[in-house]
Amino acid sequence: MSEQRPAPQIFVLFGATGDLAKRKLFPGLYRLAAADRLPADYAIIGSGRHSPGSADEFRGTVGEGLRDSVDDIDEDVLSDLLGRLSFEVSDGDDGSELAEAVRTAQKRLGDDAQTLIYLSVPPKAMQPMITMLGRERLTDGARLVVEKPFGTDLESARDLDAALKDVVSEDQVYRIDHFIGKEAVQNILALRFANGLIEPAWHRSHLESVQIDVPEELTIEGRGGFYESTGCFRDMISTHLCQVLGFVAMEPPVHLDAVSLRNEKAKVFEAMRPLDPDRVVFGQYEGYRDEEGVDGDSAVETFVALEAFVDTERWQGVPFYLRTGKALGGTRRTVTLTFRSPPMERFGAEAMGPNQLVLELTDSPQFEVRMLAKRPGPDLVLMPLDMHLDLAADGDSDDAPLEAYERLLLDVMRGDQTLFTRADEVDRLWQVCQPVLDSPPQVRPYARGSWGPDEAVALAGAAGWRLPDE
Repeated sequence: MSEQRPAPQIFVLFGATGDLAKRKLFPGLYRLAAADRLPADYAIIGSGRHSPGSADEFRGTVGEGLRDSVDDIDEDVLSDLLGRLSFEVSDGDDGSELAEAVRTAQKRLGDDAQTLIYLSVPPKAMQPMITMLGRERLTDGARLVVEKPFGTDLESARDLDAALKDVVSEDQVYRIDHFIGKEAVQNILALRFANGLIEPAWHRSHLESVQIDVPEELTIEGRGGFYESTGCFRDMISTHLCQVLGFVAMEPPVHLDAVSLRNEKAKVFEAMRPLDPDRVVFGQYEGYRDEEGVDGDSAVETFVALEAFVDTERWQGVPFYLRTGKALGGTRRTVTLTFRSPPMERFGAEAMGPNQLVLELTDSPQFEVRMLAKRPGPDLVLMPLDMHLDLAADGDSDDAPLEAYERLLLDVMRGDQTLFTRADEVDRLWQVCQPVLDSPPQVRPYARGSWGPDEAVALAGAAGWRLPDE
């Protein structure tokens, strides 16, 4: 990445008093400022339907949140960032005061100032806000960052895209999926395409299955209203996990640029079979209905496991198993490629399981290769051999990865759409997912700390799921 600092920026953050801004956006902006990756001059204008109080009260709230979430905070950097922060009330009906504040900032920062509008608002508020932005001419030349979910089904996704296209062009839209901003997800491309040892084996002739596993120990933790309106399937499958699948399954791109990478990912989604509801398991953890904001008779899923197929020459017949959920037995973000066993089991190796390549999608990438070798001693007896690579431990101390939101905010400032989702990808993924929305499976209960309903455990067949720390 070039370290050239971006042009002056006006950050307009809708949802500036919300949880995402507190946990991710403001810490991301602070860390970029501390690393001298923000422009020399910028302004941050928070916005929302309700005032957080005076400007000083808003700055105090943001500062307190940053001191809680950032270790060893630099008070000089924090003071400078807070000094550039203001708030303007706006909603889908009225954005006049916000528009005036943005134009004032544009005059102060100069003609080369770039406006970055970040929409972190509920799905039902997204289209009115987009319409307001167009009406106030705030989208003229701006870059518009849209948080998931991109609609709640195929019809609403198309309505949202039409609303966007009424006010901006596709090259102004940055549909953000923070999973794709993770260093480890991008490392899938490097590991695969830069290594002649691995790329030829990334094929149905050698692979038995692929698992993309994102369990979480946490419950919904105060997000009852969001989960009741969205559910795990819309929140995680049609976005995060399918995007990771796209990176795993794509063909080698001609160039590592936005057009080539997104073209290859879109081809993967076009080749995906629409999901079979009979091969999808929904679950709900015990006690979910007692959470704040949750209906006492709720049938919303907090867990999904499913089987998917990509009908290309490379992947024909290879199942992709996707699993994610809340209140499970561990927290991981793991891709597991399971290799076919040799046709003749000369050593009785089947009892020890197949070879696997495991990619841990943490902020600091980790890889594991599971193989079999002879146990030392006089007899020809096998033992499992696990080889680990931790890039944080083996890499240069100066090569600290950027947190996903830091990386993606920096990419928006630079106008780089490589790690953002394109409209045709969104549309096709809703086509793939729509059969499940039309005929959702029965939601089955599961105990907290388990691995979901029994039907999900059985979904992956005889080989089973690769459980964390097994």
